[in-house]
Amino acid sequence: MGSYDPDKAWFPSSWWNSAVALQTIGDYMQRTGDRRYLGQLDNTFEKDKGVFPAGALSGDPLLGNFTSRAIDDSEWWGLTWVQAYDLTGNPKYLAMAVTIADYVDGYWDTGTCGGGVWWNAERTYKNAVTNGLWIRLTAELHNRIRGDRTWLDRARTAWAWFQGSGMVNARGLVNDGLTDSCTNNGQTVWSYNQGLAIGAGLELWRATRDPAVLATVRKLADAAIAPGGLVSNGVLTEQCDALDQTCDDNGKQFKGIFMRYWTDLVDTTHDPRYAAFLDEQADALWNDDRDAAGRLGTRWSGATSADHPNVFDWRTQASALSALIGDVPAHPPQASLAATMTPAQPVIMPAASGASPIAIDLGVSATGWLPVLANASIQAPAGWSASPASAQLRLRPRGTAYPVSGTIPLQIAVPALATDGHHRVDATVTAPGLRFTTQADVLVAHAIDFDTGTVDETPWLWDADHSQSNGVQNRFADGSAHFTYRFPFPSDTTSAQVTLTIDNEYLVQVSADGQNWTTVLQVSQPVTDGSNKADRSIDLTPYLGNAGNGAKPVYVKVSDAYPNDGWGGRVYHVKADITE
Repeated sequence: MGSYDPDKAWFPSSWWNSAVALQTIGDYMQRTGDRRYLGQLDNTFEKDKGVFPAGALSGDPLLGNFTSRAIDDSEWWGLTWVQAYDLTGNPKYLAMAVTIADYVDGYWDTGTCGGGVWWNAERTYKNAVTNGLWIRLTAELHNRIRGDRTWLDRARTAWAWFQGSGMVNARGLVNDGLTDSCTNNGQTVWSYNQGLAIGAGLELWRATRDPAVLATVRKLADAAIAPGGLVSNGVLTEQCDALDQTCDDNGKQFKGIFMRYWTDLVDTTHDPRYAAFLDEQADALWNDDRDAAGRLGTRWSGATSADHPNVFDWRTQASALSALIGDVPAHPPQASLAATMTPAQPVIMPAASGASPIAIDLGVSATGWLPVLANASIQAPAGWSASPASAQLRLRPRGTAYPVSGTIPLQIAVPALATDGHHRVDATVTAPGLRFTTQADVLVAHAIDFDTGTVDETPWLWDADHSQSNGVQNRFADGSAHFTYRFPFPSDTTSAQVTLTIDNEYLVQVSADGQNWTTVLQVSQPVTDGSNKADRSIDLTPYLGNAGNGAKPVYVKVSDAYPNDGWGGRVYHVKADITE
């Protein structure tokens, strides 16, 4: 939710992906009882239900009521508002879902391939995602509208058509869509298409209790986890998760959609095989694909490569979160304990002599019905020290829905001879019958030298502010968005210079405190083709303030000099030189 934009009421900059991310948040609220995000859900409903031109929220013009020429996008929003109705009981959400479904029904066409909903308003393609969504949406409406027959008939008709369409191949896997001659096009078996087919059948089974429907659902599920299906070494794996590929912004969320409906499968069938698979995905994520900041990456195995690194953003977070949510018991425990360290990924540039301190807050939260005395124990690397090394915190939770929290301030002393690289500071928090361990991933660095859009850049980002990074050497700050680096130069630094490899319509500002800014670089005219790419050096010495907490931090912010045309500053590489 840190990436949610409350003004435009979405997750920048993806329209249908925002609907799916909000469904993930809805799943979280349903599963845990924590309703803290209902306000954001309603904010999106009220602000984004109108008409918008192309580029405002979607690449397509939005026609009102969350509809557009992209029929599948419209359906995603329909499912979002059904879930909002389930969470709140407010009929306005259900009414919006009906409005969207009425719009989509206009694209059901028996004149081509005997039926099915068109993928787009131009009626060029019939595919799995649009029709899986249609079955789920119509069945959900039937199951919530008393006395309905219309939506049930449409769901049954669509299910029968889908099963006979040929999109489900001989192995029980769902290919992407149909050819112009109405045969399986053999395109990629994406996990979200398989998951939607499972979810569509489950909702229809709830509407009809037809055992044949549930049997088909089981076949689809078994095919997904069978050899040659969607699993590699026990972990759900998208085709684009290969180490020589990178999933695009759509593919980043596919596995989460699969897991949403797999959770439905587990809850509906109580089959231990399906539950074990869900548990295995959650374990893989928690153990291998979670960094110290609690971020979850696109490859659930945690695999990465130099040219195609494991990506972490709000899309991958929403996707992976679906597996963790599914593994939460349907009836949450009566008490819980959790902890976080902030910042979770601090950077320290040690002084030439003596110890350099880092301030870290250990946050502890609890739910339950009884007072909690939490005991915290801090473990720092050899040669480092933590103060305090142990502490206690009293919390008084008021039930299971809303966690209560407190903070223990820590000081971590890093010796001058600490080696460059990542070092863990661990905190273990215990209470009777409860235990939780959290980490801070401390980066020790004596130099600054990184490509943008990589994991090496991440620790230096102080405020990404919804700016975009589409891979290695490809970070933009366009429109009203910006991103800011924080360089915590050693406390004995006497001079510093940073060199940015940068192009397009950049505006670069520098600050000693992250609040008061001085412009140091700015293009003199619009440039949108990268023709002004160059190494540009900035003297940061005037912005070195007094040392505090072991550092003389300087902030460098990149934004858009011409925000109206969407070609903001693009940074490729960052390098700094200092004198101590």
